[in-house]
Amino acid sequence: MSRVPKVSVIIPAYNVSKYIKEALASLEAQTFIDFEALIVDDGSTDDTPTVVQKFCQRDSRFKLLQKSNGGLSSARNYGMRHAQGEYIALLDGDDTYHKDKLATHIARLYHKNDIGVVYSASRAIRDDGKPTFITLSGKPVRSNTLIALLCKNFVGHGSNAVFRRCLIDEVGDFDENLRSWEDVDFWLRIAALQKWRFYREKRILCNYRVRPSGLSFNTVQMQISGEQVIKAAYQRSPDLIEPMLPTAYAYMYRYLARLCLQSGDIKPAGDFIEQALNYDKSIFYRDIRALLTLISVGLSPLAKLVIGASLGKNKILSSKN
Repeated sequence: MSRVPKVSVIIPAYNVSKYIKEALASLEAQTFIDFEALIVDDGSTDDTPTVVQKFCQRDSRFKLLQKSNGGLSSARNYGMRHAQGEYIALLDGDDTYHKDKLATHIARLYHKNDIGVVYSASRAIRDDGKPTFITLSGKPVRSNTLIALLCKNFVGHGSNAVFRRCLIDEVGDFDENLRSWEDVDFWLRIAALQKWRFYREKRILCNYRVRPSGLSFNTVQMQISGEQVIKAAYQRSPDLIEPMLPTAYAYMYRYLARLCLQSGDIKPAGDFIEQALNYDKSIFYRDIRALLTLISVGLSPLAKLVIGASLGKNKILSSKN
């Protein structure tokens, strides 16, 4: 009988043949070796499965799962249903781990029974894999975890978290009906239990790739999903969240403004900033990143140039969070 791995790393993969080799190589390089890597091919039409098969053939820890296209949450859930590990790690098919990512997080979960989710600071990398100056510290903007998540997804992106598998039994899996904000919704459901801590490792232990695209996100749909997630969080914890609703909406509109700015949509960025100011203008002097978004919208041509130079592209760009 085969040995049950301690960690199951779930890697959703859709048309990432250009990047998946680097992602899986970062798993091969882990100092923590007791894991299984479940790569979920979500109906790719490129060579993604072929690249993955090469890893599977030389390392039994790597397993290719294939399904028809259903989106990111569907792929993650499919992988988690096949997971054997006590812990679940998430890694998108175009991102990479630092070699100590799993070892650091598993040690924290093993020694602290009240911690349910661990994550780290991270760095943005360009499409060609070169690092940028853009980092995410992962520091929450509020002391209360639920309130902090409602304001900003401090976990940052989909390749950062490692969590106890039992949490899926307690809150369910990723909501496949959401077109975006599915990560935030999942973390909010965990935080609402008020029994598990989120722990931030200050070291940069993962890289998230900012890929060239056209308008790869629909801000109207993102706004709808964001409102759904905020409403659901309010219904779970009305007494705690009701006083924070204006602030939560202000942060949501600030986030949408930043995405518009990155894609070069200056007019919608200004409109979203105006809505954020109408809901709670205090976020712009309490949170330096919110203030920077406000300033960047005001200086939008220059801000777009700086972002483009860092990411190495003179075209429209979008990040994954």
